[in-house]
Amino acid sequence: MSESLSSSSILRLIRKISYFDSNSTNIQYLISKVSPQTLSRRPDTITTPSTLTMGEPVVVQGTAISQPYNPYEHKAAAPVDQPTAPPTSSSGGGEVQPTKCRDPIFALLLIINVAAIAGVAGTYGATAFNEETNNSGGNYNGFIVVAFILGAIAMVFTGFCLPLMMCIPMVLIKASLIGMLLLSGVMMAVSFATGNMIGGIFGLVFFLIFMCYTKAVWSRIPFASINLLTACTAVKKNCGVVFVAYFYVIVAFGWSVLWAIASFGVYDQVIVTGDGQENTINYGYYFLLFLSFFFTHQVIQNSTHVTVSGTVGSWWFSPEHSGCCSGGVMGSVIRTLTTSFGSVCFGSLLVAILQATKAVAEAARGEEGGSFLYCIAECILQCLADLLEYFNKWAFVYVGLYGYSYIEAGKNVFALFKNRGWEAIIADDLISNVFFFLSLSVGGICAGLGYAFDESSLGNLFDNAPDTGMSVSASNAVLGFIIGLVLSSILLSTVGSAVNAVIVCFAEGPAEFEANHPELSRKMRETWLQFYPDCGA
Repeated sequence: MSESLSSSSILRLIRKISYFDSNSTNIQYLISKVSPQTLSRRPDTITTPSTLTMGEPVVVQGTAISQPYNPYEHKAAAPVDQPTAPPTSSSGGGEVQPTKCRDPIFALLLIINVAAIAGVAGTYGATAFNEETNNSGGNYNGFIVVAFILGAIAMVFTGFCLPLMMCIPMVLIKASLIGMLLLSGVMMAVSFATGNMIGGIFGLVFFLIFMCYTKAVWSRIPFASINLLTACTAVKKNCGVVFVAYFYVIVAFGWSVLWAIASFGVYDQVIVTGDGQENTINYGYYFLLFLSFFFTHQVIQNSTHVTVSGTVGSWWFSPEHSGCCSGGVMGSVIRTLTTSFGSVCFGSLLVAILQATKAVAEAARGEEGGSFLYCIAECILQCLADLLEYFNKWAFVYVGLYGYSYIEAGKNVFALFKNRGWEAIIADDLISNVFFFLSLSVGGICAGLGYAFDESSLGNLFDNAPDTGMSVSASNAVLGFIIGLVLSSILLSTVGSAVNAVIVCFAEGPAEFEANHPELSRKMRETWLQFYPDCGA
């Protein structure tokens, strides 16, 4: 059986010679296909056998690929105005799933959650901001205005981080790695200086471990840098995802304000009595409020992740769909908010339950004098939440790339780490350090600007402000740090999601990468071969 090739397709086929073995019969066959007589024929009369007799499979960028790779074996791409998923990878990994809604019950739970908070905010929130009717005896108007101002500032400064990562990825990775080492050293020194010998000993152990880690992964920095560069290139070619991320940030900011209004209302009506005294704390209210907050924020953050992953997949496998508002971008947005939305909510709810439980344990520990058992519970819950959130990060790449349900995506994650776990973890960890320091920087800037708002700022908005146990300036500084950290983390997740998608696509479709983006593929192979010289290229 044979399949048709155009003249331009033959020229592209020549570029794949480096992936064939040196069998002279194969080379002569390729040369015969590009002879002047061949090129003069009509495209539909040129044929090539569907299979050739080759040697052992070659290894491209660490992944074995059967010979020959035929980049034309995929189905023709759908028109760019249709929301299409990237084609199946040639290495036999993921497969595009049929279009249908997956895990819909969890999407329904999110809708119920948002509706409930909106109802509570409408019912009890208004009185919390009216100093004549609220039980706590103060108004929060000044804090709400400061939150809006600092939120806008955080978005501006986070926007400056994106071109910075595109210009100097290796410098940022090295600086963040050294910064983490210095930070652990400072914490150790402070513990010894304050007489906390146990904390100092633990700090010394972690400092030494981090020194060994830094030495071990330093040679991987070039590979992590090219992953970051490739991810930034994909984001640049599909700059519409940046605007999508800004949209998700606005939604997250709006949700934070709505939740805050509802929380103040619940606090004012349920926890504080009419004479200003606090009732016995009902931790059930705390759990539901925290669960609502974390659930929705996780969904917003993971929706960004799935959208970007799908867009990077389209750029990787079908670069003709790239563009600001191309079919790759819009199709990924539509899939995320429709057929894959239930899967996003499923994984987000699991993390939110652990985060809410940990938050309640923290509140209980504060009320009951810092019980050691509560500390143990917090530590366990935090570890479980971190592990699940890290697992979700990779599972949602498969949701975005192929449209898997959450459970099916999880199975693919296990296969990914079975085949090349440590390299994916190291590259992801090095780049995550960059995002951490950039988010920390934006949070610090917002905290400093928030501290500038005191009782005399914004007219009389801070008159009769509630007693938070801190000055108004300190309260605004804490508020600014939280807002800056959260909003910058969501926006920087655009590039972070692209990095994770690049790592997965690199494992599943290196031949498509070479065919569609040869320059980046060459850099990736060169850095890969620096520490795997015997794997082939």
